[in-house]
Formats: sequence, structure tokens, C-alpha cells
Amino acid sequence: MTVTIEHYLVLSAILFIIGAYGVIVRKNLIIVLMSLELMLNASNLAFVAFSNVLGDQTGHIFVIMSITVSAAEVAVGLAFVVTIYTHHETLNIDVLKMLKG
Repeated sequence: MTVTIEHYLVLSAILFIIGAYGVIVRKNLIIVLMSLELMLNASNLAFVAFSNVLGDQTGHIFVIMSITVSAAEVAVGLAFVVTIYTHHETLNIDVLKMLKG
């Protein structure tokens, strides 16, 4: 059995849906950040699949840039998580929504 672009795109769509579900449903801030990373990796997989089919390296370049941006996003996001946890001792999104103002 050979793996085609359809297999990669289906896998990418499944990963993206799982990530979107995690962002919408979960209440823990760390799980939400992990779900966002899963969504970014799903889009990276689609970029690489299309890049291989088209025979162009542009998709690979976008993936490298996306991985760089997501690494910076993780560093900033985890810094926010640590700061929020030290001040409020919770990572529950429902509790943090009440802190507006």
C-alpha cells in the first residue's frame, strides 16, 4: 500500500480537528496551548504534503518559518502560564476569564 497525498491530508485534517476540539472544550491553559501546537503541526503536515506533490520547496520553507514562530510562541506562552499560576494559583480558563478589567 502506498501512501498518497490524500492520506496525509486526511491525517492533517484529523489532527487539526482534535486540536480545535481541545481549544474549544478544555479548561486547562496548558492543554489549550498544546492543542494550538497540534493545530499548527497539522497545517505544517499539509504544507509539506502539497509541497511534495507540486515538486516545490516553498512549502518546506513555510514549515521551517512556522516551526520557528511556534517555538517562540511556546516560550512566551509558557512564561504567561508560569506568571498566571504564581499570581492566581490556577490555570482554569473559567476562573481567569473573571479577571478582566
